[in-house]
Amino acid sequence: MVPTAPARFRARAARVLLGLTDAGLYCAAGDFHIDPWRPVPRAVITHAHGDHARSGSEAYLAADAGMPLLRARLGDDAHIEAVAYGERVRIGEVNVSLHPAGHVLGSSQVRIASRNEVTVVSGDYKLAFDPTCAAFEPVACDTFVSESTFGLPIYRWDEPAVTASAIVAWWNENAREGRASVLLAYALGKAQRVLASIGADAPGPFWCHGAVARINGAYAAAGVSLPLVRRVAEAPAGTRFGDALILAPPSVQGSTWLRRFEPYSLAFASGWMAIRGARRRANYDRGFAFSDHADWPALNAAVEAANPQRVWVTHGYSDEFARWLVEQGRDAIAVETRFAGEPIATEHDATVAGES
Repeated sequence: MVPTAPARFRARAARVLLGLTDAGLYCAAGDFHIDPWRPVPRAVITHAHGDHARSGSEAYLAADAGMPLLRARLGDDAHIEAVAYGERVRIGEVNVSLHPAGHVLGSSQVRIASRNEVTVVSGDYKLAFDPTCAAFEPVACDTFVSESTFGLPIYRWDEPAVTASAIVAWWNENAREGRASVLLAYALGKAQRVLASIGADAPGPFWCHGAVARINGAYAAAGVSLPLVRRVAEAPAGTRFGDALILAPPSVQGSTWLRRFEPYSLAFASGWMAIRGARRRANYDRGFAFSDHADWPALNAAVEAANPQRVWVTHGYSDEFARWLVEQGRDAIAVETRFAGEPIATEHDATVAGES
């Protein structure tokens, strides 16, 4: 078994720029945390999902591309310093810069550089094409902190255009049968990527849950172009949804909110849908393996591109991916975090739950 934190993690802390506190990853040379689990004096944030951007810290540093989302997440009173991708900021004894992670709008890798060491914290990332956010940028470093949400060889995604075409085909089939197409997708990031990926190929109207509508507004404020989407709560009485695609967060499954679309077909867009058993257990009619996280080949490609001396692997299949890297001759360990990755029951949408 690959050793996990804190034993080996603490033993190596003197050699690198990061340590682990009860609030999460910490850079002592700059006196800041990265995506802290609880309020701290200074936080550097990789992206606006709820397991990475938590409220209550005294000051935040984040990419300006994600500011509308962070404001929606953290509130108007939060003190947030926004920087452009690649802009260097001196914090204490280190230089800090943010670089595109390709996960969602404004998602960043955090580069921390001292005189003799460079550490990159990837946050969540993907290498696949996404029209709604900046593409992943490989950053060379000595230490690479990588997620491993889908860190097993069984997780391999089709090209995004192939999956988008499959969603449209399912939608067309439902429309011919007079069934509404209800697609569950995380409100922040996934829903917008689905909309942008289908775009002009849509065979009917888009409708959405209020949680998705709220985040669509933040994307629009950031200049991201999306097709016309109407909010279900604003549909006139008697509206028929048989030719529509309705986007909603996973939290609506089993709720009375879905009854208005009957008859309907229910699908889920998630990397977990690469495993048929996951779809059957959750009782979805269809599952589309459409993820905002790196699959197995992309995780390996990201490590190769960074070419680090050591890799710290966080959340997901961290033990398994770290063991694989060790077998390939790399210095790697698994590090415990509280990040959620891409769970079916997610806190990503927690701040917008309950809206219709």
